[in-house]
Amino acid sequence: MSAAATPVEDGASLLARARRRLAGDRPARAGMAILALLALACLLGPFLTGHPYDRLHYDYPATRPSLSLYPRPDAVRPALDRLALRMRVRAEDVAVTPEAVRLTLVADKPVDPRVLTFFARSDTFGEARILGRAEDGRRLTVEAPLRRLRFLAGTDTLGRDLLTRTLVAGRLSLALGLLATAVALGIGVAYGALAGTLGGRIDAAMMRLVDILYSLPFVFFVIMLVVFFGRSVALIFVAVGAVEWLDMARIVRAEAQAIRRRDYVRAAEALGLSTAAILRRHVVPNLLGPVVAFAALMVPRVILLESFLSFLGLGVQEPATSWGVLIADGARSLESAPWMLVVPAGFLVSTLLALTLLGERLRVALDVRA
Repeated sequence: MSAAATPVEDGASLLARARRRLAGDRPARAGMAILALLALACLLGPFLTGHPYDRLHYDYPATRPSLSLYPRPDAVRPALDRLALRMRVRAEDVAVTPEAVRLTLVADKPVDPRVLTFFARSDTFGEARILGRAEDGRRLTVEAPLRRLRFLAGTDTLGRDLLTRTLVAGRLSLALGLLATAVALGIGVAYGALAGTLGGRIDAAMMRLVDILYSLPFVFFVIMLVVFFGRSVALIFVAVGAVEWLDMARIVRAEAQAIRRRDYVRAAEALGLSTAAILRRHVVPNLLGPVVAFAALMVPRVILLESFLSFLGLGVQEPATSWGVLIADGARSLESAPWMLVVPAGFLVSTLLALTLLGERLRVALDVRA
């Protein structure tokens, strides 16, 4: 008598079996790795880019992505001319090196040395120092270092570093997506499972309440919240959570009704198990597969819903930002600055693909029939 050596999972809990299945599932590990890298980049990346997310670089509006350092040699002289115009002087004898620029400031009247503060305020030059001065004071020879900046993902129309803003926006978008999904998951699963299991008049009454909430205009509901509580990120969590759990409740209720007609549930009822015990032992474990798959797709839905609210002026406000806000701004500048749409959309699409892949593998791993 011989038997094949197979792992025995009958004595393990559902979560323990799911962990073992996911440990050997390459697509699931790939999805988790992508999500972990995105979360780590959004958490630590803004400290490594070298640019504050709200810093306006007036000399670099809508700058293309590049690995090279700015300013480029052909852009130094135009920047000097703009600076000289603001200082009401003329720039002559300009000599540009890779690290600094040397020039002579000429004016019809004596040049006030205090105008050199314009160099330190610019994005192209550093603090200037005086090398020589004419006796009449109308010629001032100065040298100013060049600020070497790098914009890996370019800048937006206001000159803000797009990579830094995308990473900072990812913090809010991911937090909003995950927390709002968790709230919708908790309320929707409990409400839908209870309605589907109890059935009858209780089920009908509970689902009529869901239909009533569905009929309320979402935008009007958000406007009322803003009027009473003011604009805040917490308001977005409340507004999104109050809407998204309705879809979850309907899906869970339909699955719970199908599970309620199974033989093992009827046997549990015949043995005298309480409704809470049936929900805990039979209904909820069999719901985890489709619920997890739907929850994985809910995260990008929540992110897009937040972008809609921000577009209407009811969501995230400047200088804070999110992926939805950046994508909306990039869509308006698609012809002149396509990278403003490509960069945040790339992060959002990567998150969507990773969540979809992970959600599908979690559905398989949590399937009690597997």
